[in-house]
Amino acid sequence: MPTTSHSPDSRRPLQGLRVVEFSHMVMGPACGMILADLGAEVIKVEPPGGDGTRHLLGAGAGFFPMFNRNKQSIAIDLKSPQGLEVALKLCATADVVLQNFKPGVLARLGLDYPNLRRLNPRLVYVNLSGFLPGPYESRTALDEVVQMMGGLAYMTGRPGDPLRAGSSVNDIMGGMFGAIGAMAALMQRGNTGHGQEVDAALFENNVLLVGQHMLQYEVTGQAAAPMPERISPWGIYDIFTVRDGQQIFLCAVSDAHWLAMCDAFDWPDFKAHADLHSNNARVQARPWLLPLLRERLADRPVEEVARRFESHGLPHARIMRPEQLFDDPHLQATGGLEPIELSDGDRAGQIVHAALLPIRMDGERLRSYRNPPRLGEHSQAILRSLGLNEAQIADLHAQGAVG
Repeated sequence: MPTTSHSPDSRRPLQGLRVVEFSHMVMGPACGMILADLGAEVIKVEPPGGDGTRHLLGAGAGFFPMFNRNKQSIAIDLKSPQGLEVALKLCATADVVLQNFKPGVLARLGLDYPNLRRLNPRLVYVNLSGFLPGPYESRTALDEVVQMMGGLAYMTGRPGDPLRAGSSVNDIMGGMFGAIGAMAALMQRGNTGHGQEVDAALFENNVLLVGQHMLQYEVTGQAAAPMPERISPWGIYDIFTVRDGQQIFLCAVSDAHWLAMCDAFDWPDFKAHADLHSNNARVQARPWLLPLLRERLADRPVEEVARRFESHGLPHARIMRPEQLFDDPHLQATGGLEPIELSDGDRAGQIVHAALLPIRMDGERLRSYRNPPRLGEHSQAILRSLGLNEAQIADLHAQGAVG
């Protein structure tokens, strides 16, 4: 473990809860990660060959280490009768079971909610799927699929050029809603004594993300334009290119902001201009105002523009790339990045830095306390916790039922 990692303690709100996770890719693992970061004992059930994201290249290289920290791993061959029996025993001890496989996959193994609740009436069972039950429920869905069919890609790209968002927004946010649903069901279980089935889905998550644009149409009768072509409600809310091609996003969304911006750059002519006295007037003036602003800012260093905005309390942001965030002074000061040790492949043992949950509890960030697990790293200990003796465990390994 990295020397900065911490052990779980009683301050973690989900301490003492057991979660069994049948998952792959991002949505299910993200849900499990959130519950694990909050202190639950999350046991990731993997096939003998391991979660397929362990060895992805390119844009997938960060999937496993990002979304599988703070978990334990047991490798089980669910196609083996002996392995399936172990999985059923494990689920019988769980407070939460979560899964994000295609509809029917776990049902064929008897690992669906109707079967497991007979073994464990207090079980909370979370399905993380592409679609909630309905006409689309059997479709194969990925984050990009629902972004395209759910209007998000249309809103993100230029007209005629739909573009997916630059992160797995539905997978991650869908996992988050799965975790919220699980915690709500656990609270309800405290009153009723019974568990329940919870469903969260990519498509419905995406619809929530574009819900404001849907309502814009119903409220105004005007369809929302893609973001690059939107009719801005603000006079200044744009990216500006300054000296050496550097870019910065600048905002003046109120009359007070506009006056402060004029003062920041000593622009008395703009400040006194009769056609720029209100935000709506500045919105109407954007066709001629923005070119003038771009001209006035073009030769200024980005550091100067940022400093002037900062000193006058104006919203602004330099355009950053993800890899530049490792050096972000705020993230460093607030402990927003946590060292973890990679568990797979040629880079096993390498220390990397993962983003933590964006919350504090009792004044502290929820630190990582367990590295992403090696495949089957905790199989022995988990089997012992189920009451199996050493001979039984050895027999399961010899049969290939457990790895």
